[in-house]
Amino acid sequence: MISAAEALDRLREGNRRFVNGETLVDASISHLQRPDMTAAQNPFAIILACSDSRVPTELIFDQGIGDLFVIRVAGNVVAPSQIGSIEFAATQFGTKLVVVLGHSKCGAVIATLNELAKQESHRSPNLRAIVDRIRPAVEPTLAEHNDDEFELVIDKAVRANVVRSVARLEHGSQIVENLIEQGELQVIGAEYSIESGEIDFFEAQQ
Repeated sequence: MISAAEALDRLREGNRRFVNGETLVDASISHLQRPDMTAAQNPFAIILACSDSRVPTELIFDQGIGDLFVIRVAGNVVAPSQIGSIEFAATQFGTKLVVVLGHSKCGAVIATLNELAKQESHRSPNLRAIVDRIRPAVEPTLAEHNDDEFELVIDKAVRANVVRSVARLEHGSQIVENLIEQGELQVIGAEYSIESGEIDFFEAQQ
């Protein structure tokens, strides 16, 4: 398995190709790869991404079948099932990089901000479970800005939510903590711009 640094370079390069319209992976290549994936998988990176349909994970990284172990959930929140999935991939496949991928205009983050501002209320306990996981990350951001700065608040809240998810992964599992301490796993945050297609990797989280 390649190192976390090599995996990150591969993701950066794939996103560069995507932004520039120079993608290498297409439907025909992925179709040809399919028979090779039947016996085992060997993903070089784990991606915890939002479920937003505008964030097609393999496409924006220009990766094919078997390259990425993708976990998608609204708001890229961290719950036991997500942690367990990451534990599984890291221990079973030896994958050394985890990327928590947020994105601009995240609907789950906006819904949380609206609820905190009392503009809407989610009655479903299942939706509330997502909002409640995002709430601690975005409350400080909302408190620092005026109502007329909502777009700025959204941008900062998306980033804050990613950073919190990274921290929860780093300290929410003994297995993950041990792998990080042993230098066998790295968890970083990133944000995808729906507008430009570019991914900003958070250097401070490396």
